Amino acid sequence: MEIITISLAPVAIIAFYIWSCDKYEREPVKLILTAMLLGAAIAVPVVFVEHIISQSGSFFTGAAASFWNAFVVAAFTEESFKFLVLWLLILKSPEFNDKYDGIVYATFVSLGFAGVENILYVADSGYVTGLMRAFTAVPAHAIFGITMGFYFGMAKFYPYERRSLKAKSLLIPILLHGIYDFILMTETEWLWIVFIGFVIFLYTSGFKRIKTLSRHSYFRTDFDLLNEKFNRGD
Repeated sequence: MEIITISLAPVAIIAFYIWSCDKYEREPVKLILTAMLLGAAIAVPVVFVEHIISQSGSFFTGAAASFWNAFVVAAFTEESFKFLVLWLLILKSPEFNDKYDGIVYATFVSLGFAGVENILYVADSGYVTGLMRAFTAVPAHAIFGITMGFYFGMAKFYPYERRSLKAKSLLIPILLHGIYDFILMTETEWLWIVFIGFVIFLYTSGFKRIKTLSRHSYFRTDFDLLNEKFNRGD
């Protein structure tokens, strides 16, 4: 029970913060919990897909192996599954009626996955690992979700840029996730300095995106409302 509590505490704290920053219209609890549960559920297929992709790159060594495992095995697989869940869950949902909603749902999907992953790591490596991941890996997954949701939410309301924004909502989280894992997987001591700087960058960019869409959603413009009518076909 203690392992579950330690593992899920940062997930719950971040989830509440993301939900509470929704200034315009907070999302139904049932739907955001569904997003989180689906995020947790994809951990099962992700493990199998990652195993297959990892085996296909077994001939890589050194930095090339770290790159393959970080960007392709982990980042590409995990963010692709998260993106698929986000797409299927909310793209046509009437509850997806504001840019910030993209951040809410994408982050809850990411946190669901991060919760399962965190339980496995803490159960295997102990409480110290849980404490470290509470400030690194779990927030990182949340920020990957924030980034995905930021562009996904923008894509919903800007039809002329929809294709490029949707591409960014998948590719940029893959890039950020890949860099994060690559730094750790190289196991190079001096890169810890880079890692700390990168984590600070993730926190900064995440809070900036939350602030941008949270404030923008609350003070929506006539142009935004016209875009919504266009998308509804009014």
